[in-house]
Amino acid sequence: MNRATPEMRALAKQLIACEALDACEALENKSTAGKIPPDLDVGAKLRPHLATLMLALSHGEIPWLRAVRVNADGSLEGMEAIQGQLDPTKLIEGLVVLLAQLLGLLLALIGPSLTARLGREIWPQTSSKIWTSAMEEKNEKTH
Repeated sequence: MNRATPEMRALAKQLIACEALDACEALENKSTAGKIPPDLDVGAKLRPHLATLMLALSHGEIPWLRAVRVNADGSLEGMEAIQGQLDPTKLIEGLVVLLAQLLGLLLALIGPSLTARLGREIWPQTSSKIWTSAMEEKNEKTH
């Protein structure tokens, strides 16, 4: 099984916080219970080409994602139904794993520098520091 790395999970948590809370604060520092927008879709900005792979890689870690399907446009079908059935913590964990898997794929495909640059372009409200930190930790583990 290809598990999302701790570094990619940490980065994904910060990005989800930015998307869900519209502010770059770590999820641990702010309660998100009841504040997750019903339309939060962590792959919305990246999904057209990688949604199916991202979902397939996540199935091993988050079994409830097996109920989600990828539409022709790359959108994830079935998230709304699942959202009503899951504890918000489990939902966030699934979103974190989805985004962490996608970030890990980008890192493997285009490397840390381009992944960080792309991330900063997509999420301009994030600081360069979180991207640099995540990419440096990944480089240290691979060398």
